[in-house]
Amino acid sequence: MSSNMSILAPTEADIRRMIAAKVHLGDVNHDHRMGQYVHGRNQAQNHIFNLGKTWEKLMLAARAIASVENPADVAVISGKPQGQRAILKFAAKTGATPIAGRYTPGAFTNQNQSSFREPRLLIVTDPRVDHQPITESSYVNIPVIALCDSDSPSKFVDIAIPCNNKGTHSIGLIWWTLAREVLRLRGTLSRSTEWEREIMPDLFFYRAPEEIEKQELKEREAAEEVGGETQDYVPDAPVIPLDTGDWPEEPTAVVAAAAGAETKVADWEPEKAGEAAAGDWGEDNANWE
Repeated sequence: MSSNMSILAPTEADIRRMIAAKVHLGDVNHDHRMGQYVHGRNQAQNHIFNLGKTWEKLMLAARAIASVENPADVAVISGKPQGQRAILKFAAKTGATPIAGRYTPGAFTNQNQSSFREPRLLIVTDPRVDHQPITESSYVNIPVIALCDSDSPSKFVDIAIPCNNKGTHSIGLIWWTLAREVLRLRGTLSRSTEWEREIMPDLFFYRAPEEIEKQELKEREAAEEVGGETQDYVPDAPVIPLDTGDWPEEPTAVVAAAAGAETKVADWEPEKAGEAAAGDWGEDNANWE
């Protein structure tokens, strides 16, 4: 397997992770071009992929990615939400250019666009959803790597990785494994290093907004139980307890002192008026003459 090199062969842990993430489960339907990767069907009539061929295509894709001198020339695209977090993590680890969300038509062919780019390699999550960038790449001779299910069209796809591209865990695990193998081939990651301890595959999994809200609610309830009376919960911010202490007495003394000063000024004003009425200034002026 993988050019008869044992160093490139999958480990038992790799196969276990693929089975746990249901990478081998395909769709009920299948495209005639993907029939060569199908091993059979299960009781639910889903096609079962041969994980040996899946691993071979993973290694071939990793070698193609590692051969690109500038990592930024590799474009990774995912139009479906289940793969957007995975491609962002993949781009952060390998230096590729991510395009998460809607692809702007003409980004590979229209030079007048502000988003125009010329990648040397394109990787997509689903050929059916990301058909527009695949079609444009065929116009400008950009090789394409795609995660293909049993029913995915593989037209204009140069390297098809047979896997389940509909499951959240399957998509995340494939992108995680691809990033790990690329780093190993580049020499930045040793094969003796257990990368799953540093970067867990869970970081590549898509998380629905509802799940994030539930987790934040649980964290808020736990914070209230530990801290007692707290302020309104703010995500990613420390919980600050309310200060119920009494105000200090120094400001009261200052106010009293200010009031005494005003009273003193009021007592001085009548004396000033009496001195002005005495006419002493006029007598002094007369003596000067």
